[in-house]
Amino acid sequence: MSRPILVTGAAGFAGRHLLDLLTSRNTTGEIVCWHRPGRVPPNRGKAVKWEAVDVLDRQMVIKAVSRLKPALVYHCAGAAHVGQAWERTEATFATNVRGTHHLFDGLDLAGEEARVLIPSSALVYQPAGEPLSEEHPLIPTSPYGLSKLAQELVGRHAAPGIEVTIARAFNHFGPGQDPAFSTSAFARQIATIEAGLQPPELIVGNLEAKRDLTDVRDTVRAYATIADRGTPGRVYNVCSGRAMAIRDVLEMLVARAGVAIRVHVDPARFRPNDVPLLLGNPARIRDELGWTPRLPIERTIDDVLAYWRGVIAAA
Repeated sequence: MSRPILVTGAAGFAGRHLLDLLTSRNTTGEIVCWHRPGRVPPNRGKAVKWEAVDVLDRQMVIKAVSRLKPALVYHCAGAAHVGQAWERTEATFATNVRGTHHLFDGLDLAGEEARVLIPSSALVYQPAGEPLSEEHPLIPTSPYGLSKLAQELVGRHAAPGIEVTIARAFNHFGPGQDPAFSTSAFARQIATIEAGLQPPELIVGNLEAKRDLTDVRDTVRAYATIADRGTPGRVYNVCSGRAMAIRDVLEMLVARAGVAIRVHVDPARFRPNDVPLLLGNPARIRDELGWTPRLPIERTIDDVLAYWRGVIAAA
Protein backbone atom coordinates (compact mmCIF):
# COMPACT_ATOMS: atom_id res chain seq x y z
CA MET A 1 0.00 0.00 0.00
CA SER A 2 1.42 3.40 -1.00
CA ARG A 3 2.07 5.99 1.69
CA PRO A 4 -0.27 8.99 1.72
CA ILE A 5 0.14 12.59 0.65
CA LEU A 6 -0.35 15.01 3.55
CA VAL A 7 -1.64 18.56 3.05
CA THR A 8 -1.44 20.72 6.17
CA GLY A 9 -3.58 23.83 6.20
CA ALA A 10 -5.80 22.18 3.62
CA ALA A 11 -8.81 24.25 4.64
CA GLY A 12 -7.02 27.50 3.81
CA PHE A 13 -7.12 29.51 0.60
CA ALA A 14 -4.20 27.93 -1.25
CA GLY A 15 -4.80 24.58 0.44
CA ARG A 16 -8.33 24.27 -0.96
CA HIS A 17 -7.17 25.04 -4.49
CA LEU A 18 -4.29 22.58 -4.08
CA LEU A 19 -6.80 19.88 -3.13
CA ASP A 20 -8.81 20.65 -6.28
CA LEU A 21 -5.65 20.10 -8.30
CA LEU A 22 -4.50 16.94 -6.53
CA THR A 23 -7.90 15.24 -6.63
CA SER A 24 -8.33 16.12 -10.31
CA ARG A 25 -5.12 14.28 -11.10
CA ASN A 26 -6.46 10.93 -9.88
CA THR A 27 -3.33 10.56 -7.78
CA THR A 28 -2.78 7.03 -6.55
CA GLY A 29 -2.67 6.78 -2.80
CA GLU A 30 -4.61 8.51 -0.05
CA ILE A 31 -4.65 12.28 0.43
CA VAL A 32 -4.84 13.26 4.10
CA CYS A 33 -5.81 16.83 4.93
CA TRP A 34 -5.27 18.64 8.20
CA HIS A 35 -7.56 21.40 9.45
CA ARG A 36 -7.74 23.27 12.72
CA PRO A 37 -9.58 21.46 15.54
CA GLY A 38 -13.05 22.81 16.19
CA ARG A 39 -13.68 23.82 12.58
CA VAL A 40 -15.73 22.06 9.94
CA PRO A 41 -13.50 21.25 6.94
CA PRO A 42 -14.53 22.31 3.43
CA ASN A 43 -14.60 20.06 0.34
CA ARG A 44 -16.32 17.30 2.29
CA GLY A 45 -17.33 15.57 -0.92
CA LYS A 46 -13.77 15.15 -2.18
CA ALA A 47 -11.94 11.83 -2.07
CA VAL A 48 -9.72 12.90 0.79
CA LYS A 49 -9.45 12.12 4.49
CA TRP A 50 -9.79 15.04 6.89
CA GLU A 51 -8.09 15.12 10.28
CA ALA A 52 -8.22 17.82 12.98
CA VAL A 53 -4.60 18.55 13.94
CA ASP A 54 -3.25 21.64 15.69
CA VAL A 55 0.27 22.28 14.36
CA LEU A 56 1.07 24.14 17.58
CA ASP A 57 0.49 20.96 19.62
CA ARG A 58 3.80 19.11 19.26
CA GLN A 59 2.59 15.79 20.63
CA MET A 60 -0.55 15.83 18.48
CA VAL A 61 1.56 16.49 15.37
CA ILE A 62 4.12 13.80 16.24
CA LYS A 63 1.41 11.19 16.84
CA ALA A 64 -0.42 12.06 13.61
CA VAL A 65 2.75 11.98 11.49
CA SER A 66 3.94 8.75 13.12
CA ARG A 67 0.62 7.09 12.26
CA LEU A 68 0.44 8.46 8.70
CA LYS A 69 4.10 8.21 7.65
CA PRO A 70 3.44 10.45 4.61
CA ALA A 71 5.62 10.14 1.52
CA LEU A 72 4.93 13.75 0.47
CA VAL A 73 3.89 16.77 2.53
CA TYR A 74 2.54 20.08 1.28
CA HIS A 75 2.99 22.27 4.36
CA CYS A 76 0.34 24.92 3.65
CA ALA A 77 -0.56 25.55 7.31
CA GLY A 78 0.48 29.01 8.37
CA ALA A 79 -0.40 32.61 9.15
CA ALA A 80 -0.62 34.25 5.74
CA HIS A 81 -1.59 37.90 6.20
CA VAL A 82 1.23 40.43 6.01
CA GLY A 83 -0.64 43.36 7.55
CA GLN A 84 -2.10 41.38 10.44
CA ALA A 85 1.36 40.07 11.34
CA TRP A 86 2.30 43.53 12.64
CA GLU A 87 -0.40 43.20 15.30
CA ARG A 88 -0.19 39.43 15.77
CA THR A 89 3.55 38.92 15.64
CA GLU A 90 3.71 36.24 18.32
CA ALA A 91 0.93 34.18 16.76
CA THR A 92 2.48 34.56 13.29
CA PHE A 93 5.84 33.25 14.46
CA ALA A 94 4.23 30.47 16.49
CA THR A 95 2.29 29.11 13.52
CA ASN A 96 4.86 29.62 10.78
CA VAL A 97 7.99 28.64 12.70
CA ARG A 98 7.06 26.51 15.69
CA GLY A 99 4.35 24.69 13.73
CA THR A 100 6.87 23.87 11.00
CA HIS A 101 9.38 22.69 13.61
CA HIS A 102 6.76 20.31 15.04
CA LEU A 103 6.09 18.88 11.57
CA PHE A 104 9.77 18.16 10.96
CA ASP A 105 10.11 16.68 14.45
CA GLY A 106 7.28 14.32 13.58
CA LEU A 107 8.81 13.34 10.25
CA ASP A 108 12.20 12.73 11.89
CA LEU A 109 10.71 10.54 14.62
CA ALA A 110 8.58 8.62 12.11
CA GLY A 111 11.85 7.36 10.62
CA GLU A 112 10.67 7.29 6.99
CA GLU A 113 12.04 9.09 3.95
CA ALA A 114 9.73 11.90 2.86
CA ARG A 115 9.56 14.90 0.58
CA VAL A 116 8.26 18.26 1.85
CA LEU A 117 7.17 21.36 -0.04
CA ILE A 118 7.36 24.59 1.98
CA PRO A 119 5.34 27.46 0.48
CA SER A 120 7.45 30.44 1.49
CA SER A 121 7.09 34.07 0.42
CA ALA A 122 8.74 36.72 -1.72
CA LEU A 123 8.72 38.91 1.38
CA VAL A 124 11.88 37.17 2.60
CA TYR A 125 13.78 39.31 0.06
CA GLN A 126 15.27 42.74 0.57
CA PRO A 127 13.04 45.24 -1.30
CA ALA A 128 14.45 46.44 -4.62
CA GLY A 129 13.37 48.32 -7.70
CA GLU A 130 14.14 45.37 -10.00
CA PRO A 131 13.00 41.78 -10.56
CA LEU A 132 14.09 39.57 -7.65
CA SER A 133 15.89 36.31 -8.38
CA GLU A 134 16.41 33.48 -5.91
CA GLU A 135 19.93 34.81 -5.25
CA HIS A 136 18.71 38.22 -4.10
CA PRO A 137 19.68 39.19 -0.50
CA LEU A 138 17.33 37.84 2.19
CA ILE A 139 16.47 40.83 4.38
CA PRO A 140 12.76 40.80 5.34
CA THR A 141 11.17 44.11 6.32
CA SER A 142 8.06 42.75 8.07
CA PRO A 143 7.30 40.27 10.86
CA TYR A 144 5.57 38.08 8.28
CA GLY A 145 8.60 37.99 5.97
CA LEU A 146 10.89 37.24 8.89
CA SER A 147 8.66 34.36 10.01
CA LYS A 148 8.74 32.85 6.50
CA LEU A 149 12.54 33.09 6.33
CA ALA A 150 12.74 31.36 9.73
CA GLN A 151 10.37 28.70 8.39
CA GLU A 152 12.69 28.10 5.44
CA LEU A 153 15.64 27.71 7.82
CA VAL A 154 13.76 25.09 9.84
CA GLY A 155 13.27 23.12 6.63
CA ARG A 156 16.91 23.47 5.63
CA HIS A 157 17.92 21.71 8.85
CA ALA A 158 15.67 18.71 8.26
CA ALA A 159 16.92 15.27 9.24
CA PRO A 160 18.65 13.07 6.62
CA GLY A 161 16.13 11.32 4.40
CA ILE A 162 13.73 14.28 4.36
CA GLU A 163 13.95 16.15 1.06
CA VAL A 164 12.80 19.76 1.26
CA THR A 165 11.87 22.03 -1.63
CA ILE A 166 10.93 25.68 -1.18
CA ALA A 167 8.49 27.74 -3.25
CA ARG A 168 8.82 31.49 -2.75
CA ALA A 169 5.41 32.65 -3.86
CA PHE A 170 4.78 36.21 -4.92
CA ASN A 171 1.27 37.66 -4.63
CA HIS A 172 -1.43 35.22 -5.65
CA PHE A 173 -5.18 35.73 -5.62
CA GLY A 174 -8.38 34.10 -6.81
CA PRO A 175 -11.87 32.98 -5.83
CA GLY A 176 -12.30 32.08 -2.19
CA GLN A 177 -9.59 34.35 -0.79
CA ASP A 178 -10.18 36.01 2.57
CA PRO A 179 -11.44 39.61 2.21
CA ALA A 180 -8.55 40.74 4.41
CA PHE A 181 -6.59 40.71 1.13
CA SER A 182 -7.02 43.68 -1.20
CA THR A 183 -8.46 42.22 -4.40
CA SER A 184 -10.91 40.04 -2.51
CA ALA A 185 -11.88 43.00 -0.34
CA PHE A 186 -12.54 45.15 -3.42
CA ALA A 187 -14.66 42.46 -5.05
CA ARG A 188 -16.71 41.84 -1.91
CA GLN A 189 -17.45 45.55 -1.55
CA ILE A 190 -18.52 45.76 -5.19
CA ALA A 191 -20.82 42.75 -4.82
CA THR A 192 -22.30 44.28 -1.65
CA ILE A 193 -22.86 47.61 -3.41
CA GLU A 194 -24.51 45.90 -6.39
CA ALA A 195 -26.88 44.16 -3.99
CA GLY A 196 -27.89 47.52 -2.49
CA LEU A 197 -26.41 46.65 0.90
CA GLN A 198 -23.73 49.34 0.96
CA PRO A 199 -23.45 52.94 -0.33
CA PRO A 200 -21.73 53.12 -3.76
CA GLU A 201 -18.33 54.00 -2.35
CA LEU A 202 -15.26 51.73 -2.15
CA ILE A 203 -13.02 52.24 0.88
CA VAL A 204 -9.45 51.30 -0.08
CA GLY A 205 -5.85 51.54 1.11
CA ASN A 206 -2.60 52.12 -0.82
CA LEU A 207 -3.26 51.86 -4.55
CA GLU A 208 0.22 52.81 -5.77
CA ALA A 209 2.03 49.61 -4.75
CA LYS A 210 2.96 47.35 -7.66
CA ARG A 211 2.77 43.59 -7.29
CA ASP A 212 3.64 40.48 -9.31
CA LEU A 213 0.23 38.81 -9.44
CA THR A 214 -0.52 35.17 -10.22
CA ASP A 215 -3.80 33.25 -10.09
CA VAL A 216 -3.84 30.94 -7.07
CA ARG A 217 -4.66 28.01 -9.37
CA ASP A 218 -1.42 28.61 -11.25
CA THR A 219 0.40 29.01 -7.93
CA VAL A 220 -0.68 25.65 -6.55
CA ARG A 221 0.18 24.05 -9.90
CA ALA A 222 3.68 25.44 -9.34
CA TYR A 223 3.70 23.89 -5.86
CA ALA A 224 2.84 20.49 -7.30
CA THR A 225 5.47 20.88 -10.02
CA ILE A 226 8.16 21.77 -7.49
CA ALA A 227 7.12 18.93 -5.20
CA ASP A 228 7.25 16.47 -8.12
CA ARG A 229 10.42 17.57 -9.89
CA GLY A 230 12.16 20.30 -7.92
CA THR A 231 15.73 19.78 -6.75
CA PRO A 232 15.86 19.13 -2.98
CA GLY A 233 17.25 22.11 -1.09
CA ARG A 234 16.63 24.42 -4.04
CA VAL A 235 14.43 27.51 -3.95
CA TYR A 236 12.02 28.44 -6.75
CA ASN A 237 10.27 31.78 -7.23
CA VAL A 238 6.59 31.39 -8.14
CA CYS A 239 5.74 34.53 -10.09
CA SER A 240 4.78 35.93 -13.49
CA GLY A 241 7.65 38.39 -13.98
CA ARG A 242 5.18 41.24 -14.53
CA ALA A 243 4.18 43.91 -12.00
CA MET A 244 0.77 45.54 -11.84
CA ALA A 245 -0.35 48.50 -9.74
CA ILE A 246 -3.12 47.79 -7.24
CA ARG A 247 -4.90 50.79 -8.74
CA ASP A 248 -5.09 48.97 -12.11
CA VAL A 249 -6.56 45.89 -10.47
CA LEU A 250 -9.19 48.02 -8.77
CA GLU A 251 -10.05 49.77 -12.02
CA MET A 252 -10.58 46.41 -13.73
CA LEU A 253 -12.98 45.39 -10.97
CA VAL A 254 -14.88 48.69 -10.96
CA ALA A 255 -15.24 48.52 -14.76
CA ARG A 256 -17.08 45.20 -14.28
CA ALA A 257 -19.47 46.56 -11.66
CA GLY A 258 -23.15 46.81 -12.50
CA VAL A 259 -23.47 50.25 -10.86
CA ALA A 260 -21.43 53.46 -10.68
CA ILE A 261 -18.95 53.39 -7.80
CA ARG A 262 -16.80 56.06 -6.16
CA VAL A 263 -13.38 55.22 -4.68
CA HIS A 264 -12.21 56.64 -1.34
CA VAL A 265 -8.59 56.13 -0.22
CA ASP A 266 -8.34 55.63 3.55
CA PRO A 267 -4.76 56.23 4.87
CA ALA A 268 -5.64 54.16 7.95
CA ARG A 269 -5.61 51.11 5.70
CA PHE A 270 -1.97 51.60 4.66
CA ARG A 271 0.45 48.98 6.00
CA PRO A 272 3.63 49.88 7.91
CA ASN A 273 6.69 49.66 5.64
CA ASP A 274 4.59 48.73 2.60
CA VAL A 275 6.95 47.70 -0.21
CA PRO A 276 6.43 49.93 -3.32
CA LEU A 277 7.41 47.19 -5.80
CA LEU A 278 7.45 43.40 -5.44
CA LEU A 279 8.43 41.82 -8.76
CA GLY A 280 9.90 38.38 -9.30
CA ASN A 281 12.22 36.76 -11.82
CA PRO A 282 10.59 33.46 -12.88
CA ALA A 283 13.53 32.19 -14.99
CA ARG A 284 14.53 29.31 -12.71
CA ILE A 285 11.13 27.62 -12.41
CA ARG A 286 10.44 28.26 -16.10
CA ASP A 287 13.76 26.95 -17.42
CA GLU A 288 14.29 24.06 -15.00
CA LEU A 289 10.73 22.82 -14.43
CA GLY A 290 8.77 24.21 -17.38
CA TRP A 291 6.19 26.06 -15.28
CA THR A 292 4.64 29.32 -16.45
CA PRO A 293 1.32 30.97 -15.47
CA ARG A 294 -1.58 30.01 -17.72
CA LEU A 295 -4.57 32.01 -16.47
CA PRO A 296 -4.83 35.66 -17.57
CA ILE A 297 -5.54 38.24 -14.91
CA GLU A 298 -8.85 39.09 -16.61
CA ARG A 299 -10.05 35.54 -15.91
CA THR A 300 -8.99 35.79 -12.28
CA ILE A 301 -10.71 39.15 -11.84
CA ASP A 302 -13.93 37.75 -13.33
CA ASP A 303 -13.81 34.67 -11.10
CA VAL A 304 -13.14 36.64 -7.91
CA LEU A 305 -16.05 38.98 -8.61
CA ALA A 306 -18.34 36.06 -9.52
CA TYR A 307 -17.38 34.32 -6.28
CA TRP A 308 -18.36 37.27 -4.12
CA ARG A 309 -21.56 37.92 -6.06
CA GLY A 310 -22.51 34.34 -5.30
CA VAL A 311 -21.63 34.66 -1.61
CA ILE A 312 -23.64 37.90 -1.21
CA ALA A 313 -26.62 36.49 -3.10
CA ALA A 314 -26.62 33.35 -0.96
CA ALA A 315 -26.48 35.39 2.23
